[in-house]
Amino acid sequence: MDVSTVDMQAVLDRQKAAYLEEGPVTAEVRIDRLNRLIDLVHDHRDEMVVALSKDFGHRSSHQTLMSDIYSTLESLKHTRKSLKTWMKPEKRKAPVPMNLFGARARIEYQPKGVIGVLGTWNFPIHTVVSPLAGIFAAGNRALIKYSEVTPETSALLHTLIKKYYKEEECAGFLGGPEVGAAFSGLPLDHLIFTGATSIARHVMRSAAEHLTPVTLELGGKSPVIISRDADLKEAARRILAGKTLNVGQVCLSPDYVFVPEDQREEFLAHASSIVAEMYPTMLNNPDYSSVINERHYQRILGYIQDAKDKGGDVREINPANEDFSKQQGVHKIPLTLIVDPSTDMKVSQDELFGPLLCVKSYKKLDECIDYINANPRPLALYFFGPKKGAEVRKVLDNTTSGGVCINDVMAHVSCEDLPFGGVGDSGMGNYHGPEGFKTFSHARSIFTQTKINLQALGGMLPPYGEKADKTLLGMIKK
Repeated sequence: MDVSTVDMQAVLDRQKAAYLEEGPVTAEVRIDRLNRLIDLVHDHRDEMVVALSKDFGHRSSHQTLMSDIYSTLESLKHTRKSLKTWMKPEKRKAPVPMNLFGARARIEYQPKGVIGVLGTWNFPIHTVVSPLAGIFAAGNRALIKYSEVTPETSALLHTLIKKYYKEEECAGFLGGPEVGAAFSGLPLDHLIFTGATSIARHVMRSAAEHLTPVTLELGGKSPVIISRDADLKEAARRILAGKTLNVGQVCLSPDYVFVPEDQREEFLAHASSIVAEMYPTMLNNPDYSSVINERHYQRILGYIQDAKDKGGDVREINPANEDFSKQQGVHKIPLTLIVDPSTDMKVSQDELFGPLLCVKSYKKLDECIDYINANPRPLALYFFGPKKGAEVRKVLDNTTSGGVCINDVMAHVSCEDLPFGGVGDSGMGNYHGPEGFKTFSHARSIFTQTKINLQALGGMLPPYGEKADKTLLGMIKK
């Protein structure tokens, strides 16, 4: 039975009361909460691997250990190491002339209170636990809504959170979309949502009822530009390695690749041989993951069929020529390339979020930039070519994206000292590193005034007169 709004509100009330009763949250308390989270993930990683594979039908254990376990632990450890530095007040400049007489300005970062976390299914450990790093570092308490799409993993995480944390510190809820909708309408002090742009609009509307600030980590169609001067084979290797991670079910997954027109077929040949090297077979290969469920399986097959129906050049990479039509309990799809898709195809319009990749030819770099700018702003943009020079500078200066990775895909998310977030349809706000700490903190401005009453000295108190006129004349200037 799904949890009720009343039940969730009751837990939220208890957390808010405990937060107020606790008072200032010391660095030691914050580190303890992070340490318990590190123990939770590290000590139960094998159980998480099994649960995730059950949820997906099959998921590569190595990819789970890389993307849900290792990456999460690195985020937590980096936060633990840095939080005492992040907690320090920041000095700011007091205005002239008050600063000359002893006035001082600073910012202190205080906890917001109770933060809500709406995780998602593609990385159900990482998208819940990684935000908790910044949340706990900032001194907050947390409420979680786990994804119903991954019931085994969510049930395991729910059990572990209850084992490692008191309900007043961190608590989670299981349930379907109705619970998620009610959760986003709670009077939280901040809410972070990871998921689809279409759902984010509903989350933001619900949060607006209580003016709850939101951080939205979404997705979109992340483009790749391959320069004519790039190492084409190495570019293909890195792009395909990134694309096959979780078989493209990654918000940062490359969605379409711009290749110089006269190098297109060479790139496609490299792509085919590289995929065959990594996955000589796919159906029973433990390294090749499954699409999450039947709904998404049919969605992706629908994209492929739509492209074929519209005369598209569809190239399936199936190294062992396996029959994917008779699968039991899994939903594997071979990596499929759609070459120069037309704009009316669904693969050109929707985020692919699966083992599909569009390959688009170009003659001039301006074509790539114009196409990217004519579409919603992506979560990431990838460029392969000389790391210095006119081309990369032109791309950086004339496009907008959440983040950029040069000569690789998705690697920037592993840099914990960089903020992670989108822009426009791909999200708002950031977390990771110091930006995550600041996202979940209130930057409180504190000004300490000098003992000398400069307003009185300058005649700037009523009744105003000639002295005030002279003071203002000296103050107001270009």
